Amino acid sequence: MRNTLFIIMSIFILQGCAVALVAGTAGVVTSANDRRTIGSQIDDNNIEIKAILEIKGNEQLNKHANISVISLNGIVLLLGQTPTEEMKSKAQQLIKNIPAIKKVHNQIRISSNVGMTTKTFDTWLTSKVKAMLLTDENISGTNIKVVTENSEVFLMGLVQQTEGNKAVDIARNISGVAKVIKVFEYL
Repeated sequence: MRNTLFIIMSIFILQGCAVALVAGTAGVVTSANDRRTIGSQIDDNNIEIKAILEIKGNEQLNKHANISVISLNGIVLLLGQTPTEEMKSKAQQLIKNIPAIKKVHNQIRISSNVGMTTKTFDTWLTSKVKAMLLTDENISGTNIKVVTENSEVFLMGLVQQTEGNKAVDIARNISGVAKVIKVFEYL
């Protein structure tokens, strides 16, 4: 009995190692194919962390808003919902002095926070758009970040003009997508 328990526990531990190995490898492959420099990738992670800490540090925004921060090559996208225009502006104001930010696209909507059903649908839409981008031969889908908020699809990345136009066309024609917003930086 004791040996059986040991074998079962070993299998679970080894499965966890396999998952960690696959996840780690996927991260390395993504970093290797990224058009940003390693330094820019690190800067983007730092921007996102610092921005979220600033926003969550504001009691009013933390309590009443739903805000996400995405940074790609120093271009920041603010998404989510706040009940007032003042809170939307406050979120942008809080992050404006974070080093390495080149530009901020404030796409926070004035509305109540979206529910779990909407978030789940957004995740599904993101997956559909990303899958279509990855299967298209005319664009580098690995270099386009897809974020969906309340059925609005935001496309970010360092792309050629033709790639960006094709990506927008693909996303626009997916059932359930209400709007496509480009946040591209063109090469």
